[in-house]
Amino acid sequence: MAVPRKKMSRSRIGMRRSGHKLQTVTWIEDKKSGELRRPHHVDLKTGMYKGRQILEPKSDF
Repeated sequence: MAVPRKKMSRSRIGMRRSGHKLQTVTWIEDKKSGELRRPHHVDLKTGMYKGRQILEPKSDF
């Protein structure tokens, strides 16, 4: 059975866990519509991505 040779210090445990935190989500303002959207994602309201129409625009009911 594997047994650690030395006790892990609190500092080393904290350094390992420092990458476990949640990242904040980045939003950018769309140049044409002014809406907030995720970078490198399709704008679901207009259906545009990189200046091209990818999806049908979402219609409001």
